[in-house]
Amino acid sequence: MNLAFYIHIPYCIKRCGYCDFNTYTPGELQITTGLNDISNSYIDLLIKEIELARAEVGENVNVPSIFFGGGTPSLMQASDIGRVISTIKNRFNLSAEAEITMECNPDTVSKESLTQFKAVGVNRLSFGMQSAVKHVLETLDRTHNPDNLLQVTNWADQIGFKEISVDLIYGTPGESISDWQTSIDAALSLPITHISAYALIVEEGTKLAAQIKRGQVNPVDDDLAAEKYLIADQAFTSAGFDWYELSNWAKPNSASKHNLAYWLGDNWWGAGPGAHSHLNGRRFWNVKHPNLYKEKIESNQSPIAGSESLEELQRESERLMLSLRLPTGVAKKTLNEQQLLELSEYVESGHLDQSNWNEGRATLTVDGRLIADRILRQILL
Repeated sequence: MNLAFYIHIPYCIKRCGYCDFNTYTPGELQITTGLNDISNSYIDLLIKEIELARAEVGENVNVPSIFFGGGTPSLMQASDIGRVISTIKNRFNLSAEAEITMECNPDTVSKESLTQFKAVGVNRLSFGMQSAVKHVLETLDRTHNPDNLLQVTNWADQIGFKEISVDLIYGTPGESISDWQTSIDAALSLPITHISAYALIVEEGTKLAAQIKRGQVNPVDDDLAAEKYLIADQAFTSAGFDWYELSNWAKPNSASKHNLAYWLGDNWWGAGPGAHSHLNGRRFWNVKHPNLYKEKIESNQSPIAGSESLEELQRESERLMLSLRLPTGVAKKTLNEQQLLELSEYVESGHLDQSNWNEGRATLTVDGRLIADRILRQILL
């Protein structure tokens, strides 16, 4: 069995205004000693959970990828990141070709720290870029210096990281087409092999949502966001990046193995507070708050807060949702007559590829990607 690992690092120096991830600042957790001082103790907890995973799934498990996400994993000590990698390697069959990714805030790394992360086994970096335009970053409440992206990616390239990714966000209120083009051009000037570009989603409960509700910030313009997606896709494709998932583009052979594990419905174990897992059709998730997570682990209790086993119809719906996001799409033979009838209308409208349809697969065109959610809502069981 293959089992990807997601390792959640729930700490950030500052919470960004658009973010609703399960992350916490030192002030929110009443940490007064600094995040460096808690790196070791938090990693101890993660290692204990990995031992729980071993007890659950056994040792005859292949691990094709590890992803350190957050939060800001680059705030942790390289030696502690290395301890997690070593534990997984010692307890499971970590592939020699395993992809080991760490998310980084460009303001939290140095050439020395990147060298140390590489030395302990990290072989892929994902930098949070979001935008190259300062007023857009200010709207997002991001505090990193956009000029640092060139420096840190060059460091990573010089050190020998073969896989480097950046994340962009489009559709921020106040972001013009010119602003977005500036961010695209800046990203493509970097020594990278992968780009993720996500439409801004304004989540309830965030600072940005409150600002929009009060009229301090304009709402997201969905039509303008769609135009920006098309501009990005054309630019990325022209620069040699292939679209391989709705929001992701990669140079040849640089698609993220870990990302694909999610979209192909493989098994993964999420370690850390609030992390979600999927194991043979069963979903489960950990308690959300780091303090409660710590209490559970230190008292030798499972941190799992809840679980659900997917029924056959749920599994089929999930397969459709995930598969249609990919260039390979969905095999027509797996669809019922009503679904085929509904999808045929999207072939005629140009939202599904006619040639692939004739060959037995339903695949999105670039225009179809813009309305993927609408198409899925229509055909889900």
